[in-house]
Amino acid sequence: MILKQATILVIDDDVDVLTALRLLLKPLVKEVVIEKNPSNIGAQIDKKSFDLIILDMNFNGLVNTGNEGIFWLNKIKKLKPQTDVVLITAYADIDLAIRALKEGASDFLVKPWKNEKIINTISTLLKARKSNATNKNPQTISTNTIIGESDAIKDVFLKLKKVAPTDANVLILGENGTGKDLIARALHDNSNRKDKPFVKVDVGALTSSLFESELFGYKKGAFTDAKEDRTGRFEAANGGTLFLDEIGNITLGQQVRLLTVLQNRLVTPLGSNQEIPIDIRLICATNLEPDVLANEQKFRKDLIYRINTVDIMMPPLRDRGTDITLLAKHFIGVYAEKYNKSQFTLDTGFISKLKKHDFPGNVRELQYVLERAVIMTDGNVLKPEDLVFSSIERQTSKTATSTTMNLDSIEKNAILTVLEKNKGNVSKSAKELGITRAALYRRLDKYEL
Repeated sequence: MILKQATILVIDDDVDVLTALRLLLKPLVKEVVIEKNPSNIGAQIDKKSFDLIILDMNFNGLVNTGNEGIFWLNKIKKLKPQTDVVLITAYADIDLAIRALKEGASDFLVKPWKNEKIINTISTLLKARKSNATNKNPQTISTNTIIGESDAIKDVFLKLKKVAPTDANVLILGENGTGKDLIARALHDNSNRKDKPFVKVDVGALTSSLFESELFGYKKGAFTDAKEDRTGRFEAANGGTLFLDEIGNITLGQQVRLLTVLQNRLVTPLGSNQEIPIDIRLICATNLEPDVLANEQKFRKDLIYRINTVDIMMPPLRDRGTDITLLAKHFIGVYAEKYNKSQFTLDTGFISKLKKHDFPGNVRELQYVLERAVIMTDGNVLKPEDLVFSSIERQTSKTATSTTMNLDSIEKNAILTVLEKNKGNVSKSAKELGITRAALYRRLDKYEL
């Protein structure tokens, strides 16, 4: 079954070898790609994700040292470190085999090969790969994957690294769909409490009557439907992390009750007089702007100080530049596997259309758009017409774009003018624009300058 799902690249300058391996593997795997010229390895890897690569050790050399194979092995490992590479040669040399394995090869085969040996080798490597992936990341992409290389997301990673090992309370800010829940999970997974419970509560969705019973629990008979004792979320998270999502939506009365518990570190279940001590690390999230939270008619200042030892701002997708391409490739790969489709290549127009969209729904909207594209397309090349943006977000996008597109144009032209004036010197340009170098790099990313 694992073999049937595999995509394999074979690289050899001998056409007979390529033909033989293609004929052998084609009925057994999802796809076999053959390549005669090793210089095209980078292009092949960029176009498609391969589960395994079979690589010849010698290419048109007068002396068969195997150095060419080692060179291209290192190239592959630099581009795709996790890809399994099986080296194959006509010259059995134990020293060369050991060297290849040390350089990162997964296995080493000798020509002429036995078909059973090649099939068994590939099957074993693919099974090990799947087992490792399962052990390392048992959860789905919606719970613990944070992908990005932009300066904006690197700032988030830097804060994560510093804050996660502490017990500091954290407030995560950001628009809907930016991935605030992923940050909360990452804080827990990288903390000293990682082996203890992680409990999430969407407090914004709790009615006044449910707020206390959900958070603090209740005793049998505390109210009409209380037919047995129930442990509250605070107590369930004891020793671990409690994540209160949409904290900005709770009422002033609920804020008072929450503040009392956080100050005293004690909860009293409904229908009980007994206080229960709690030891939790608190993480909260909201999509409200900081100035709204600062309004004491909406949110108590003493509670803000209590929950906001450190704040982390999740950037909107439109400010993350090339992360859109990285995320797109990731989600397309995930949904291609989920819906049993072959790996897709992306038309340049497809990426261009993605980058031009404002994504008011952020990463969540990107996921929705790409899942639909994968489901609906018939070929294995995704084109601009395969992108249909969410009707839910479209109206928001139109109203936002009518204002922001002009501002974006002004900002982009200003940056170009200053860069040209300073002959591309980023430090001088940033100083003249009145922003930091990091902020200027983010804008260069955003406008692809």
